[in-house]
Amino acid sequence: MNSYVAINLIGGGLKKYFAVTLATLAFVIALPVMAVFSMGGDVVNFLSGTASAVSAEEQGFYLGGPVNGDTYAWGNCTYWAFANRLWNGKPIPTSWGNANTWDDNAILDGYKVDHIPEVGAVMQTGEGNLGHVAYVTNVNSETGQWTISEMNAPHLNVISTRTFNKASAMSYNFIHDRLGVTP
Repeated sequence: MNSYVAINLIGGGLKKYFAVTLATLAFVIALPVMAVFSMGGDVVNFLSGTASAVSAEEQGFYLGGPVNGDTYAWGNCTYWAFANRLWNGKPIPTSWGNANTWDDNAILDGYKVDHIPEVGAVMQTGEGNLGHVAYVTNVNSETGQWTISEMNAPHLNVISTRTFNKASAMSYNFIHDRLGVTP
C-alpha cells in the first residue's frame, strides 16, 4: 500500500467509509419497519400485540403455502373464499372473476344464490370497486347471527372474522352449492 492511500484512509477516508457503511446498514434495517408503517396505523396496532410469526398467523396473517388450484390473486378475499370452499370439500370454479361478479357467475354456473346465510356458503357483495366475498363459518340458529371468515377486509393477506345480525343478511348475497347437487 502506498503511503498516500494509507494516510488518506487514516486521515478521513476511513471515517467516511465507516459512516457510509453505518448509514447503509441503518437503511437496510429500517426497510421492514417502513414497510409495516406504510400499511397504516391499524396494522401497526395489530402487530404490536403479536409476539411471533405463529401468533401473527393465529391473529390474522395467512402464512400457509399456496392453495393448489387457487388461481385467484393471493392475499385477496377471492383467494380465501375459494380456498375455504376447497378445504371443506365444496370447490367452486376459478372463473368467477372479481368478487363483484361472483353472484352473477355463480347463477350462470348453476349455483343457488339467495339472501340466507348458511355454513359453507360464500357471502358476496358488489359494493366498492371490486366487491367482497367471505366464507360463512357459523350461523346461530337461535339468534340468526352469522359469522364470516374473510381475507383482505382491512389489508392484503390479513384474515379476520366478523359477526352480523340476522337482519343484515338481506344486504348480502349467499352463494350455496350447485343446484341439484346433494352436499
